[in-house]
Amino acid sequence: MTRTTLQRQTAQSCRDHAGNALGFLAVGVFASSSSVASGKKPVNGVDLYYEQTGRGKHAVLLLPGALGNKLCYCFDTTYFLKKKSFIWQTLGFGKFSLLGWSDGGITALVAAARNPDMINKMVVWGANAFVSQQDLKLYNEVRDVSKWSARMRQPMEEVYGVQVFAKLWEAWVDGMAQFVHRPEGSICMEHLPLISCPTLIIHGEKDPMVPNLHPEYLLKHIKGSRLHLMPEGKHNLHLRYADEFNTLVEDFLEE
Repeated sequence: MTRTTLQRQTAQSCRDHAGNALGFLAVGVFASSSSVASGKKPVNGVDLYYEQTGRGKHAVLLLPGALGNKLCYCFDTTYFLKKKSFIWQTLGFGKFSLLGWSDGGITALVAAARNPDMINKMVVWGANAFVSQQDLKLYNEVRDVSKWSARMRQPMEEVYGVQVFAKLWEAWVDGMAQFVHRPEGSICMEHLPLISCPTLIIHGEKDPMVPNLHPEYLLKHIKGSRLHLMPEGKHNLHLRYADEFNTLVEDFLEE
């Protein structure tokens, strides 16, 4: 996987397949290559679409944030947790590293805890292991997508359509709100002590969706993890500061 972000390579495919496939999966392998192989596999009556680029022994699975868009990946994280063994048997990878953004970071945390022998390293950013009342307030403030700027709405609306995106986002907010009824608002708090792979937590200190208490909690409860703060970073820090982010991640994975 080169430092040209895989997001840019897969933008058109995300648009093309969002309407007829449950998910989008991206797999990178560290080596110099710009070619992209793609496939769509039926699993229990649902089409799982993936793209793969690069050549080498270090496979990297990139997991998206909520809903995804044309600059990231459209993928159902719950489905991944149920079907991960199918993914790796199909693509032929025994071990791999995880890069998870936002909800994809939550998926990565659970996957690493449940499958310690399969994970080399993990990088998460914009992720949280629980939902607090403060978080719930933040989610409700962005529930109505019509109040978003056109720049923020447009990528999602291009993938899902205006009405479908609005409904999906409201459903996401409602779904996240359910976690506050669990003990301590846990999403995956109980999984964190089970994570044994080297873990890099990246956090943008101006993230409006994920307060600083969340990366600090991850750092405290994931043994041997490290935290890198980006003072000007927001929730999409990997896009806004792509060069810095890519260098940071590649250096960590290649250590």
